[in-house]
Amino acid sequence: MKRTAGMLLSILVLTACAPVSPPLVPTPQKDKLAEILARGTLVIATDADYAPQSRLVEDTTPDPNTKCSPAQYTSNQIIGFDVDVAVAVADRLGVEPCFVTPPWSQLVAGHWGDNWDIHVGSVAITSERISVLYFSQPYYATPTMLLVHKDNLIFQQAEDLSGKRVGVCVGCTFEAYLQGTLQIPGEQIEYRIHNAQIVGYENEGPAIEDLAAGDGVKLDAVITILPLAEQAIAAGKPIKILGGPLLFAYASITLDRSSRRDPGRLLDQISSLIRELHENSTLKQWSMKYQGRDLTQEAARFDLSALNQAP
Repeated sequence: MKRTAGMLLSILVLTACAPVSPPLVPTPQKDKLAEILARGTLVIATDADYAPQSRLVEDTTPDPNTKCSPAQYTSNQIIGFDVDVAVAVADRLGVEPCFVTPPWSQLVAGHWGDNWDIHVGSVAITSERISVLYFSQPYYATPTMLLVHKDNLIFQQAEDLSGKRVGVCVGCTFEAYLQGTLQIPGEQIEYRIHNAQIVGYENEGPAIEDLAAGDGVKLDAVITILPLAEQAIAAGKPIKILGGPLLFAYASITLDRSSRRDPGRLLDQISSLIRELHENSTLKQWSMKYQGRDLTQEAARFDLSALNQAP
């Protein structure tokens, strides 16, 4: 009995003296969030001219105390709904937001080469994009509308645009809708326009300008989100909305699946923040400010787990 007790005491002493392995801490070389925290900046991709979501402020110089590189914009140089959401993410992480404005087609294609950390640019969730991008909890959901020239009396419904020239942003959900290939998780899409002549643009701004040039002069219609449609009409463009929404798009913050660093912790932090901003009505307030209406309720109810975004 004494021998057994002695052996037990020896084991306890040896155990107490054994070195304790330190907990595994994510490193900047392997973890995207750790890299951002070490750098002190969050590099955010967005659109330079997509008001009211985002637009550069003319003749504004960078913050003199910035950590952003000369090739990046500081938060005082860009404004909009998407921008406020992006700045909120940076604030949550305790780092400075720095903005870049790559082409839309490059942003939604993935394979960013770690040139920026996240994209906050009203990116709609689609089944196709999930193969190259991770999606956060959506921060708003917007109706997708058809615009025609205000003088047009021929087009009465979406089906009337079949075979016509329709302007859309290249690589976006509107183009996929016209191609009949769009898939949005949890939504049943009714394709009402067939065999349209798709005219591609980097974003809808130039397409709306072409539509405003005259009824049938350059385009027969444009597909865009409701806030942009209403803003163009309020600005005096000779256009009008045709019918009701074609579909609803859920806009999320995206991360690149091909990143050399694990984005999992960063994605979780972002989705947690978006849910908080829904719960405390901050997103609702920003939507009212920039878009003139609350477009956040459907996004708050979206079940992100249904995407099955396994790495």
